[in-house]
Amino acid sequence: MPAPAKEPSPAAAAKVTAEKSTTKTETPKAERPERSERSEAEKADDLVAAAFDNPRTSTPEPSVPAQTKREEPKTATVPAQAVSAPEPVKTPEPEPEPVVEPEPVAVAEPEPVVVPEPEPVAEVVVPEPAPEPEPEPVAVAEPEPEPVVVPEPKSEPVVVPEPKSETTPAAKPAHSLAQVKSRAPGLVDAYKAAGAALKDAGLAGERATVYLVLDRSGSMRPFFKDGSAQHLGEQTLALSAQLDETATVQIVFFSTEIDGTGEVSLSSYENRVDELHAGLGRMGRTNYAAAVEEVVALHEKAGNPGPALVIFQTDGAPEAKVAAEKAFAAAAKLPLFWQIVAFGEPEAKGFDFAKKLGADEKALNVAFFHAGPTPKDLPAAELFSNLLAALPAWWATHKA
Repeated sequence: MPAPAKEPSPAAAAKVTAEKSTTKTETPKAERPERSERSEAEKADDLVAAAFDNPRTSTPEPSVPAQTKREEPKTATVPAQAVSAPEPVKTPEPEPEPVVEPEPVAVAEPEPVVVPEPEPVAEVVVPEPAPEPEPEPVAVAEPEPEPVVVPEPKSEPVVVPEPKSETTPAAKPAHSLAQVKSRAPGLVDAYKAAGAALKDAGLAGERATVYLVLDRSGSMRPFFKDGSAQHLGEQTLALSAQLDETATVQIVFFSTEIDGTGEVSLSSYENRVDELHAGLGRMGRTNYAAAVEEVVALHEKAGNPGPALVIFQTDGAPEAKVAAEKAFAAAAKLPLFWQIVAFGEPEAKGFDFAKKLGADEKALNVAFFHAGPTPKDLPAAELFSNLLAALPAWWATHKA
């Protein structure tokens, strides 16, 4: 076992320290910065080297700053001791070692983790869905159209037109009621009845000339005597006041020939027919043709182009039927309507010709009416209704 190393004496230690200080002091100034930078490392190396070369006490060497200039210590005389101390060994100042920069530590890159590739998965074949069968078209029953309820048209109230007053132009008579009252008061009732009949026939307000033909054959004596002829003359004048602006009726008396003519008016109608008849002399036969021709002549002579109503009175058959037919046929070219009025018994054979002529569809200008054995007693309304019964049809044809 080796003996422990002896610690150096204090004197030796001081000597070593002094030498070191001298050495350090003599270091060139140029090297100071480098030494200053490396002082700590050198100190460590010096301490290690000193420890091996000259064992030291455990007291640490006081560190001296490198930049502080110290005075050289005076060497003290060390008294001789029994044990001689070894001579100090001059340790050569180690050259500054080059600073070796530490090699970069290679950081071990992590080994790549090998991810095992996934084993190929068998492709799952998904079967395509089977095409769904198209649904069969469902026959949708078309809804039957609901029956359209057509509302029944409301029947509008039938407005019956009020009778037009006498002052209305469309229904205005040729002469007013006031005029008739003032001029022929005895005809007022007949005038009103005539107006009502015209209205019923749709002829109110129309205008026409009115003629009266009177039979003066021998068989007519009783009808003149009982006033039937005069009565018919007055009724005809009342009708004329409705239709004719002149309110004058021309009268033709006929028998074998034309016995005479005359007229009645609102100012001269009372007994006028009887007076005219009395002044004509004897009575004769029945010549229809002569009477028809006379009326045609009067109408043409008056130069009146308007329509005319001819009331043709007789009590028997014509003396010459063929001539009568020709006369009525010839008169058809004029606007003359012939209304035959028969006096006498209805069953008499003498009216066959007049009835047949009035019923002939070809002779629209002729009509027949039987007034009976006592015409004077026939009410005015009935008389005018029969006198005007066939006139509207002819009037419509004439107007067209």
